[in-house]
Amino acid sequence: MLTDHEIARQARSAPISDVADTLGVTADHRISYGNDIMKVHLDALDAPRRRPDPPRLVLVSATTPTAAGEGKTTTSIGLAQGMAHIGESVCCALREPSLGPVFGIKGGATGGGYAQVTPADRINLHFTGDFHAITSANNLISAMVDNALFQGNGLNLDPRTITWRRCMDMNDRSLRNIVLGLGGKMQGVPRQGGFDITAASEIMAVFCLANSLDDLHDRLERIFIGFTYDGEPVYVKQLGITGALMALLRDAVHPNLVQTLEGVPVFLHGGPFANIAHGCNSVFATRMAMQFADWTITEAGFGFDLGAEKFFDIKCRSAGLDPDAVVLVTTIRALKLHGGKNKSRLEEPDRDAVRAGLENLDKHIESVGLFNKSPVVTLNRFAADTDEEIALVAERAGAHGVAFAESRHYAEGGRGSADLARAVIASVARNRPFKPLYEADMPLHEKVRSVSRKMYGADDVAFSKEAEKDLHMIEGLGLAHLPVCIAKAPSSLSDDPLLHGRPRDFQVTVRNIQLNAGSGFLVVLTGSILRMPGLPKSPQALRVRLNPDGSVEGVS
Repeated sequence: MLTDHEIARQARSAPISDVADTLGVTADHRISYGNDIMKVHLDALDAPRRRPDPPRLVLVSATTPTAAGEGKTTTSIGLAQGMAHIGESVCCALREPSLGPVFGIKGGATGGGYAQVTPADRINLHFTGDFHAITSANNLISAMVDNALFQGNGLNLDPRTITWRRCMDMNDRSLRNIVLGLGGKMQGVPRQGGFDITAASEIMAVFCLANSLDDLHDRLERIFIGFTYDGEPVYVKQLGITGALMALLRDAVHPNLVQTLEGVPVFLHGGPFANIAHGCNSVFATRMAMQFADWTITEAGFGFDLGAEKFFDIKCRSAGLDPDAVVLVTTIRALKLHGGKNKSRLEEPDRDAVRAGLENLDKHIESVGLFNKSPVVTLNRFAADTDEEIALVAERAGAHGVAFAESRHYAEGGRGSADLARAVIASVARNRPFKPLYEADMPLHEKVRSVSRKMYGADDVAFSKEAEKDLHMIEGLGLAHLPVCIAKAPSSLSDDPLLHGRPRDFQVTVRNIQLNAGSGFLVVLTGSILRMPGLPKSPQALRVRLNPDGSVEGVS
């Protein structure tokens, strides 16, 4: 069996200029990054849409992630190839990979098998530098804040109240909490600080939620820094560096165009995680895909309870989007794990374990319905899956009154996901305009309870004393109306990462609430979730190799 790297190397991709020709991207909107990668200028969004039919948006999400992997990104790519296979005009809008997972547990984020985005090694390693631009913008704010303190503190900023943190695009647990400014009088003002991973930074969220360059500018200026000694809020606008931040992001704002192994166009842009951020690619990329194709396939990170909830309650509300169809990905392997089967025995047929694990699928189907949507449940098929096990999943989907489609995109590419593509097209008629999970004017406590009870199945929510202090501060600033972005363990519907399946009789604990005024949401930290991951005992970095021909293995 060929590896993902070997499959990608055998593919004969067309020049990216040919892909742009197919989309209808004009020469004045093309920014070349070689033969395989192109940025498409934001001005393309102002041109008249040339397609006669209204664009359709498809959201791909999944059941609760497990160590077995559900293949949500691979399924998104496969579905797009399936759409193209049956003759539809289609484009993907996906997130860029972060170096943290690339060198950590997960590895790359360009799909797998015969459903990959290419060139995988370049995409997974640096790509067009968007993450570096975002990191630099974030850390310019940090440098300016500490310089202001050092140069006489003209802002009257109280160092004890500064909430802004540095970031880097790498897993490094040692930098979560640090002391800055040590080394003597000329080295700065000592204070506590720390690093988040770039994917969890507010600049990343601002970048991905901006609807225009003017909106990006305004969001940057609204970023909250801390308070003065007099208790007045300090925002980035007061630093006077918005122009410099926009300059750093000048090239990054234009969506990146690449292609799948079968030549389907893909806009890869932005990359917030869904467990500690809002988990969706940029609004710019989503709109760009919808500008040039009849069908846009996008995804929301991790399970439906995390990324998809935020897609609806944050991204759709902010950008005025509404998906026409929803795909819910699961696997027999994942369902077995949710059913209590040992990870080392997933290749064994086990109808009982699958049946027990279906409770997790049940909850996610119910959750999709809360947004007025009827999902297509798709089974991402692996070689060891039996027809009897798959029949159980199909029957459960039928019991809920939702569509089911088996997909074999990993082994067969677009041909293997043609049935899924047809099911998605047929499902559009069953979907109504989405309704948010909570209203904007609902008290903050109730917003968190609404998500926790409806999405996770929690009995209630407990707020720590620190969270209550945060809430009081946010209310004092008049920003309690913002939507919530709950940071939670991705491997469980609860905030306990060890509770699999469909947990019941549990309580969600809110540890802190962080104000992201620029991105326009409140980050609610639950359980023991952290915004800077650490590396595992055996990181993926140990398996990355640079080949003599310049290609890279171990990142796809």
